[in-house]
Amino acid sequence: MGYSIGKWSGDASGRYNLLEVETRNMKGPRTYDTSGLPLHKDNRTVVKERIYLDKADNDLLHDEITTIDDALTRPWTVTKNYRRERDVVWVENVCNEYNPHVAIRNEIYYLSADGYLMPAKKDQLPPDLRYFKAKR
Repeated sequence: MGYSIGKWSGDASGRYNLLEVETRNMKGPRTYDTSGLPLHKDNRTVVKERIYLDKADNDLLHDEITTIDDALTRPWTVTKNYRRERDVVWVENVCNEYNPHVAIRNEIYYLSADGYLMPAKKDQLPPDLRYFKAKR
């Protein structure tokens, strides 16, 4: 979570083909990546991204990410490449800090404030208990 500002840049043809994004004021404490390296507690991290399509292959998206943080000895840049998959149905998944909805098989249930699984719709059957371990 942070504050991001982006701008589109174009080439000589006048086509906008590069998105540059800078993100600051991210909520701390945070880690750099899955390694668990903590970023500096001053929360002055700046992340700069350059996102663009490959000129030779329109199905390839490049994302150059540069992280500037006092916990790192110098700015760190990594490039991630994403291949476009055509004819795919995409489903949006929003990961909120607290999401009380639980999906079991093809059913959605609600997790109450006291930790109990509740139906999310009228006359919904309880989940099959075979999928849960019994407390001993």
